[in-house]
Amino acid sequence: MDEKIIHLGRNGDVDAFCRIYEQYKDRLYRYAFYRLGNAQDAEDAVSECVLSAYRQFGQLRDEKAFPAWIFKILSAGCVKYISQQAERRKTVSLDAVRQSANQTEANAAMASASVAGLTMQDPAEAVTLRLDLQRALEQLASDEKEIVLLSLVAGFTSQEIAQMTGSRPGTVRSKQSRSLVKMRAYLEGRS
Repeated sequence: MDEKIIHLGRNGDVDAFCRIYEQYKDRLYRYAFYRLGNAQDAEDAVSECVLSAYRQFGQLRDEKAFPAWIFKILSAGCVKYISQQAERRKTVSLDAVRQSANQTEANAAMASASVAGLTMQDPAEAVTLRLDLQRALEQLASDEKEIVLLSLVAGFTSQEIAQMTGSRPGTVRSKQSRSLVKMRAYLEGRS
């Protein structure tokens, strides 16, 4: 990312901010989608993140920190959505949830396959893939899941993730490696 564009955006240049958003929108969406497991919530979380980032952009002290900064905003938004999902589960009947899930599962699965860079003709195949990946991610502790998503979905290096999480790069790499082994073992056990 060109630091000059970030500097212009920080100083209120809307076009510069839009160019920055264009460079990050896919990574932000993929991260939110795999974190939340729901296309609509992911879109909402990204929208709220971008609005919040735009409002707070002048407070960004270091242009080089932009990627970590915007993903921290998104991560906090995802935590909020996860909390809201838990509250909705308490108040919505199980039948309503099942009916809604059945109506949107094929569309969400095709969207997730598209997000993952896959092209699938069969919605059932996409549903299966999405569910398998979600279940494999659920096998991880929250810090492991965060590292996997920031690395594989958002594309950050272990150094960048270490700065975001306050860990050491070696710790990030080892947690990522162990997490991927856990996910692989889970997925192979399901085959």
